[in-house]
Amino acid sequence: MAGKLIVFSAPSGSGKTTIVREILKDDKFNFEFSVSATSRKKRGNEKNGKDYYFLSIEDFKSKISDNQFIEWEEVYKNQFYGTLKSEIKRIKSNGNNVIFDIDVLGGINIKKQFAEECLTIFIMPPSITELEIRLRHRGTETEESLNKRLSKAEKEMTFSKEFDVVVINDILEDAVIEVKKILVNFL
Repeated sequence: MAGKLIVFSAPSGSGKTTIVREILKDDKFNFEFSVSATSRKKRGNEKNGKDYYFLSIEDFKSKISDNQFIEWEEVYKNQFYGTLKSEIKRIKSNGNNVIFDIDVLGGINIKKQFAEECLTIFIMPPSITELEIRLRHRGTETEESLNKRLSKAEKEMTFSKEFDVVVINDILEDAVIEVKKILVNFL
């Protein structure tokens, strides 16, 4: 069945993007990735239109004013993230299911709008300590940004109960298997 929405949300460093990439490799789910828009700068090898739609702060705010987002949030000061309505229409018109890798509050907002056709999955880290280890291992964070992310993660984890399913990502391979079973049941 096509046209379903699957939302993956988690604190930064929980492994949701890695899990989503593994799920996208499995053709039986008929998924297409919903590329989010952001006002943050590109990191490393990120590509516009593949990893994110990179917009200026002004462009992002203009699209908000024009009601072009299904959901959006100012995650950090002048760092916006959101899902363009045109992205959902594009994927559904291709006859595919939509898979999201988005912020926790964005995930909750999408569920409110698409309750019947949407499944929300919260990827939970095994602990805050493990999350800190993972974020440090990335090597992309300053001490200040790391502390910001960890503080935000603790808050985000309190929203896990608002998701349809919570998957603890302790061992990646096990988490992927668990998610695939959940998806088979939903689709």
